[in-house]
Amino acid sequence: MSPEELRAIGAGFSNESQASQRVFRASLQALSHPGRVVLLEHDADTPQAGNAASAGLLLALLDADCTVWLSPTLACSNAAPWLRFHTGCRLVEQPGQAQFAWIADINEMPPLAQFAAGSDAYPEQSTTCVLDVPHFTQDASSNTDSAAWRLSGPGIQSSIVLRPGLNQAQGADLAAQWADNHASFPCGIDLLLAAPDQIVGLTRTSRIEFVAKD
Repeated sequence: MSPEELRAIGAGFSNESQASQRVFRASLQALSHPGRVVLLEHDADTPQAGNAASAGLLLALLDADCTVWLSPTLACSNAAPWLRFHTGCRLVEQPGQAQFAWIADINEMPPLAQFAAGSDAYPEQSTTCVLDVPHFTQDASSNTDSAAWRLSGPGIQSSIVLRPGLNQAQGADLAAQWADNHASFPCGIDLLLAAPDQIVGLTRTSRIEFVAKD
């Protein structure tokens, strides 16, 4: 890596140990309580492409043994050298080769079936996807063009409504793909949705029902 490239890479956490532990706890909280909006703040100098919460998540979760797939916008940005420099991770070209995937926009997201789903013997050998979204709301009102999901399953008391900042078509398509992902349990991917400073976890045991607009 040239000196110019090194200068262009932003700094990581100012206190790596404390920040990593704080971010890791936030990710555990999100995955233990699917659908819950969890605040995730940190002080890393993150890449311009992608949400800061996503970058902080991966900075805390990745190491030199991890393989990562980046969506095209991220792969062509300084996100790729930033992750390699700070975590030592190995970038891969195919979604199915990745333990983690970072997708900057749902329009760049491959079908869920292209990611590694693990096996009955090793269900943990699946991809954890981090998908950037604009924002979260938990308004059940139908007076909006934003897609709404009704979430249920382990870690959710009864059900909750989440609007993940997607349009109706995007929300319906991802919910339909998720039904197949859920049906493949114990195999399947896990998903972390990331707004600029918040995250929401969805595990393969979570159920997503698309709430059609009236």
